[in-house]
Amino acid sequence: MINKDNHRMIGIILAVVGASFWGLGGTVSDFLFQQRDIDINWYVTARLLISGIVLLAIYKIRNRKSSIFSIFKNRHHIFQLLIFSIFGMLLVQYAYMASINYGNAAIATLLQYIAPVYIIIWYVIRRKERFQAFDFIAIMLTLSGTFLLLTNGSFSALVVPMPSTVWGIISGLALAFYTLYATRLLTTFPSILVVGWAMLISGIMMNFKTPVWQFEWSALTVSTSLYLTFGIIAGTAIAFFFFVNSLNYLTAKETTLFGTIEPVMAIVASAVWLHVTFQIFQLFGILLIITLILALSFKKQNATE
Repeated sequence: MINKDNHRMIGIILAVVGASFWGLGGTVSDFLFQQRDIDINWYVTARLLISGIVLLAIYKIRNRKSSIFSIFKNRHHIFQLLIFSIFGMLLVQYAYMASINYGNAAIATLLQYIAPVYIIIWYVIRRKERFQAFDFIAIMLTLSGTFLLLTNGSFSALVVPMPSTVWGIISGLALAFYTLYATRLLTTFPSILVVGWAMLISGIMMNFKTPVWQFEWSALTVSTSLYLTFGIIAGTAIAFFFFVNSLNYLTAKETTLFGTIEPVMAIVASAVWLHVTFQIFQLFGILLIITLILALSFKKQNATE
């Protein structure tokens, strides 16, 4: 019988490994794009298709009496799933990978993690929440940190390629939409089922642009195969499953806090493994954004208490 301490430790391990896999998955993708010439369109197609199938298979194994097609019984749910798949899942995944492709995983992950600030701004604009002192601080941290990250303190030039910046911002906006819109489906269906179908549907759509079978299989080495396996399965499907499954052992506030390991892991892995260097003001910008992420996590924790 698992005692309380071991029960919590299992949750911590799942949350940390899941968030770490997410962060490392981005860095592995960066390596595949820059050093193994993997086409981003093919990679996004494969990543979504395979991860979607894996998550749906996991759901079915864990819920043998439940149908994976239950989400398609209502036309309204089908419409919501399609919107979520296209403007949420597909746009988040593609924009994030494009930002990595033109820049690096650390920058792309940090730009994506600004999404909660977009959500704050959206709620204030819609007058669903009052503008508070914390919101002002969060926005200032975002603007200051992002400015330093992208320019290294210079008003005249970017130190991050413009395409990477644009795609990174799009990724953050798409993640904000993903987060807000997903609640409509997640109140009715398990998250693994919703995300699994969203990945599979968006992967099928990408397959029309770049079929997954259109790949130079003759040039595939053992090491590249291992990196692809990690990036596609461990860095996406398994990472999501571990992180969501940690909620069975931890509170939502604890899981949220452990999730902040993702951008830290992406930064460390990029610096140590891919030898990505950051200038002094960029490092200060990274510190501001990490502070923002932690502050948002603690705020979310308090909201759940």
